[in-house]
Amino acid sequence: MIVQDRERTAERLLNSSARNSYDPEVDIDWDAPLAPGKYYLSPQHCSLYGTELWQRMDLAQRIELSKHELASIASVGIWFEVILMELLVRQSYTDDPLSRHVQYALTEVADECRHSVMFARMIEKIGAPAYGPEPTARRLGSFFKATASGPAMFAGILVGEEIPDAFQRAWMNDESVQPLVRMVNRIHVIEEARHVRYAREEVRRRVPRLSRTALAWHRGMLARLAYVVVRSLIHPDVYRSVGLDPVRARGIARANPHHRETLRWAGTKLIAFLDEHRLIGGSGTRLWRATGLVS
Repeated sequence: MIVQDRERTAERLLNSSARNSYDPEVDIDWDAPLAPGKYYLSPQHCSLYGTELWQRMDLAQRIELSKHELASIASVGIWFEVILMELLVRQSYTDDPLSRHVQYALTEVADECRHSVMFARMIEKIGAPAYGPEPTARRLGSFFKATASGPAMFAGILVGEEIPDAFQRAWMNDESVQPLVRMVNRIHVIEEARHVRYAREEVRRRVPRLSRTALAWHRGMLARLAYVVVRSLIHPDVYRSVGLDPVRARGIARANPHHRETLRWAGTKLIAFLDEHRLIGGSGTRLWRATGLVS
C-alpha cells in the first residue's frame, strides 16, 4: 500500500512537472536593466527593519542592505540545494530507476540544478557577493548530506525549502521589489511547491514506522540542521557591505523583535507540520527555540 501510494504521488508530480516547468535562461530577461529605486526584497523583511539603526539609514542604504541580504539568502539557498541534490541522488543510487518515485527524485534534481544556476545568475546580476554559509554550517552540511536518511532527510529538505518559500511568495507580489527578483521568486515558488509535496508525503509515510529511539535521533538531527540553516540566512559580512559594524549589526538583528516575529511567520506552516508529525521535541527543543521559529 505504501509503495502504491508513493507511486501515485510521484506520477502526479511528474505530470505537474511536465506542465509547469521553466527554463530560467529563456524565461528571464537577464539583459534587462535593474529598476532604479526598487528594493531587492520586501523592506519589512530586512533583518534591521524597525530598529533604531534602520531609522538612521537613508533610502539608498536600506535598498543596498536589501540587495546584500537577498544575495546572502540566495547563496545559502544554492548551498542547501546542492545538499538536497546529493541526498536525492544518493537515495536514487540504490532504488529502482523504473519506479516513478525515483524518476520524480531525478526530476527534482534537474529542477534544483536550474534553480541553483538561476540564483547564481541573479546574485551576479545585482552585483553582490555569493556569501554562502560560514564554515561551521558547511561542516554540518557535509555531515548531513553524507548521513541523513528517512524522516530527518525529508524534514530537513522542508526546513531548507519552506522558510524561503514563505518570503518568496510575499516578494513576488510586492511591487516595491525589483522585477527581476519577483520573476525569479515566481519561478521558484511554482516549481518548489512540487518539491514540498514530495518531501511532506515522505515524512507522513516514514515517521509512523520509527521506534522511540529512532524518533529521538531524527528529532535531534533535524533540530541541529534547522538551527544552522536559519542562523546562516544572513551572513555578517552583509552588514559590512553597507558600512555597518558586522558584529554589532548582527546582534541588533538577532535581538530585533520584528525580525524574530518575521521568522516565526515564515516558519508557521513548517512548524505546524513538523509538530503534527512529532518531529519537534525532546533534547532538540532548545535549538528550535534558538532558531526563533518556536517560541
